[in-house]
Amino acid sequence: MVILAFLGTAINYVDRANLGVALPYVQKDLGLDSASMGAILGAFFWTYAVFQLPSGWFVDRVGPRIAYAAAVVWWSAFTAAGAVARSFGSLFAFRLLLGAGEAPAYPCNAKVVSEWFPRRERAFATSIFDSGARVGTALSLPIVTTLVSTVGWRASFVVTALLGIVWSVVWLRLYRHPRQHPGVSAAELALIEADLAPDVAPDRPAATASERTPSGDEPSPLRWRDLFRYRTVWGMMLGFFCLNFVIYFFITWFPTYLVRARGFTLLKLGFLGTIPALAAIPSGYLGGWVSDTLVRRGYSLTRARKIPIVSGMFVSASIALAVVVPSAAWALVLLSLSYSSLTFAAASVWSLPADVAPTSRHVASIGGIQNFASNLAGICISSFVGVMLGKTGGFVIPLLVAGGFSILGAVSYLVIVGEIGPLPVDARIPATTEVNQSS
Repeated sequence: MVILAFLGTAINYVDRANLGVALPYVQKDLGLDSASMGAILGAFFWTYAVFQLPSGWFVDRVGPRIAYAAAVVWWSAFTAAGAVARSFGSLFAFRLLLGAGEAPAYPCNAKVVSEWFPRRERAFATSIFDSGARVGTALSLPIVTTLVSTVGWRASFVVTALLGIVWSVVWLRLYRHPRQHPGVSAAELALIEADLAPDVAPDRPAATASERTPSGDEPSPLRWRDLFRYRTVWGMMLGFFCLNFVIYFFITWFPTYLVRARGFTLLKLGFLGTIPALAAIPSGYLGGWVSDTLVRRGYSLTRARKIPIVSGMFVSASIALAVVVPSAAWALVLLSLSYSSLTFAAASVWSLPADVAPTSRHVASIGGIQNFASNLAGICISSFVGVMLGKTGGFVIPLLVAGGFSILGAVSYLVIVGEIGPLPVDARIPATTEVNQSS
């Protein structure tokens, strides 16, 4: 199941990164300036971020099987639609719709891991599906550059879109909740559910079979909006914003950086440009393994998650040093170190929704909330770099700012995020109580 989530994530990133790879050629054919292309790259993140909020709720309601398939079909359609773009307006609109379709992917992934893995195995399982982002980003470079050079950038959008259609058919055929999967034994189910977040508040009786959702979860009295009352949730939102501010540089402007700032040709970009993403893949696995190993060795869940997150984000500030090295080779080394450090942290970051969810009915919702904040960073970095290129003609300021956000993110996870564990349901302040007190 986690391999299916990995493949879905890889396709997700191929489809969102293909424009970044083809960017110099799209810009030339459509006659757009750098600020316009920054706005187009950022358009994806506007809807991707906003739709995280309803997507998390939707995944918790209908389950990842239906939600994931519907999302992939949607985003594949609007990936292909990019092939018919003729102007700034049409390409901007297609990127908005693409972002809306891709929004449920990571909440679905978090839900899959929470359904299929006990807590002591979640970080490594998370690192597997999250590595799909790096694989997809890395594959987009040779795949899209090859397609652009042979059949043109328009046809490349159609080819990458077909990958998602094939995946959705396989997903619907194979994916089931472990309680509904014929291949899961009673012993395996007991292992998976041994330390799940509680499905029921202490004062609520267990739900009957008819009351369960399509995912097999029980309803919860905790409202979706009450999740914003927790300091830990806000700390996760700020920290993930900072992490993705840096990561999304690699997904949007990084190919252009190599071409404009380091003089890479199309062929050189297609091969050497994959190095940071490829280096980040094993680093993500290592981060997940370290976190789960710390849990198994008796460390508190708080230390086991925060050690890789905080250390990884501090080291990722090395991206700022790329502005002072004269050679492209050393720049690639520093950028690879930064990207790898971020993925080292990311496995534990995406374990947090399942770790802190008050009930299993809130895993995807919290995943969507933190991903909403993180993808506001996509809007900021895309537009910010475009504006800076127009004003300064270089990448010095964007890389320095990215290094600063790495440090801020580390501090957020260290200080604002509290103890890692299921958030107490009774810690919220019911809206009815507030109304009664005010009256």
